[in-house]
Amino acid sequence: QAIGKVQLKREREELERRYRDLVEVTDVLVFALDGEDRVALMNRKAASMVHTVPEHALGRMSARAIVLALANPDPEVAPDVAARFAEVVATGRSDFPNQINNVLAFPGVFRGALDVRAPRISEGMKLSAAQAIAALVPHPTAGEIVPSVFDERIVPAVATAVAQAARREGLARA
Repeated sequence: QAIGKVQLKREREELERRYRDLVEVTDVLVFALDGEDRVALMNRKAASMVHTVPEHALGRMSARAIVLALANPDPEVAPDVAARFAEVVATGRSDFPNQINNVLAFPGVFRGALDVRAPRISEGMKLSAAQAIAALVPHPTAGEIVPSVFDERIVPAVATAVAQAARREGLARA
């Protein structure tokens, strides 16, 4: 047990270091927007990132840009502002289209893992969950790149995909 806790602590410290490094480079984000097709903005410290991407910077993106402003509850750029410059905008908020939220995956991921008694969640299981979610929107549009979090097909589709991945990877114990 103690060895496992030490290992987890080290892994967490490494994640925190990587996160700090990422936050440091986000200050140059404005300069990275020139002609970009995609901009992904994510920061768990949303309060410090609220609407930090200036409108003039968004205007420098390519015409078919995709903006994923996922900080919650206040994204790094206001979705209605981003929509004036990007073809696709997604946020973590439920009051805008394309809500990217962990609730899309978690119930189904846990159900699938529990169904096969998997001892852990693998990267393959996570990828299978993401693919199952994407498959529920076979013809994405700017207003729908993921299903609604209220779509009743999500949990069973993700659970099935996760259980199948666990079996493929030899993680299923049932």
